[in-house]
Amino acid sequence: MKIMAVDYGDARTGLAACDRTEFLASPIGVIQEYNFENTVKKVSYAVEEYAVQMVVVGHPLNMDGTAGERAEKCALFAEKLKALVNVPVVLWDERSTTVSAHQVLNETNTRGKKRKEVVDAVAATIILESYLNYRRNNKE
Repeated sequence: MKIMAVDYGDARTGLAACDRTEFLASPIGVIQEYNFENTVKKVSYAVEEYAVQMVVVGHPLNMDGTAGERAEKCALFAEKLKALVNVPVVLWDERSTTVSAHQVLNETNTRGKKRKEVVDAVAATIILESYLNYRRNNKE
C-alpha cells in the first residue's frame, strides 16, 4: 500500500511517501504555507497527485504522553484532511522526530538554507519509517 506521512507545521509541512511494498520511505517535499486551511487543501492535492491509499499525520505528544496545544492542532489537521480525501487518515506519535531529523542532517553535513528547506520532509520520512516498522512488526 502506498502511504504518505505528514509533518504538519505552522509555516512548513513536510511530506514523505513509501513505495507500494511499504519498504522504502522517501521525502517528497515541503509545503510552505502559513494558512491552516490552505495547508490542508494542498496536502489533499498531494494525496491525489501521489495516489496514496493512506495518510499518517504526525501527532506530537508530550514526553509524558499527554496532548498539548501542538498535538491538538495536528489532530484538527487530520480531521480536516479526512473530510477532503477518500483514504484513511491516522495519527501517529511523532515525539522527537524533528530532533531525529536534525541529527540525520548533522550526519549528512546539511547546513543553512538547504537544511531549513528539507528538515520537515526528513521528519515526515522518520514518521513514516516508524509507522511502517509498526505495520511490519504487527502483521498477523
